[in-house]
Amino acid sequence: MADKKRLVVLTGAGISAESGFKTFRDSGGLWEQYNVEDVASIEGWYRNPKLMTDFYNDLRAQLEHAQPNEGHKVLAELEEYFDVRIITQNVDNLHEKAGSHNVLHLHGELTKLRPVNDDRESKIIDIGYRAMAYGEKNADGELLRPHIVWFGEAVPAITEASRLVRSADIFAVVGSSLVVYPAAGLVQDLRSGTKAYLIDPAEVSVPGWLNFRVIKEPASTGVAKMRDELLREMKE
Repeated sequence: MADKKRLVVLTGAGISAESGFKTFRDSGGLWEQYNVEDVASIEGWYRNPKLMTDFYNDLRAQLEHAQPNEGHKVLAELEEYFDVRIITQNVDNLHEKAGSHNVLHLHGELTKLRPVNDDRESKIIDIGYRAMAYGEKNADGELLRPHIVWFGEAVPAITEASRLVRSADIFAVVGSSLVVYPAAGLVQDLRSGTKAYLIDPAEVSVPGWLNFRVIKEPASTGVAKMRDELLREMKE
């Protein structure tokens, strides 16, 4: 790994949407069907845990059949040439399905549960794609909840994510609107002069002092363009 440059990639809802996995922030996404306070906040959990349980069970069932797209696959393939570290705002496992080995989930993972009042790593349970039972408890009798970081909660992985961004030789933002904090603030951690890409078909606002190479395309084609550029530079 020492001879490979480190490529750190921040991915957002856009890359998952191309795999047909519904997201909150895209047009036609889950925002339009549910009130975010009801299904994506800690207050919503305490107010109506049955609704939340059913909601995430439905998402998990969708995820079982969702497949990684070309954007996910190319990022996995780039591990042959770079020390690739993915920081994702997504709660799906499409990066892992594509073959990526180093994925940091900022907002939790849909296929996992943890006790309501304990987010320690040792307490997290992988349940795959099965449904979580309403009122389900672990072997210690602790009430379980989806292992998701909801609005109103801290983002424990943000410290590690910040460290990764600072360590990047190359950095890319793929399919993120850069409006959800604290994830959006990670671009501020880039070292001066770091080669950076922004891949998204929509306009994404970034601080003016950051010099991003913008590829205004979906992840499925934009990541491949970035790959081609990086590999061409390696040969020069």
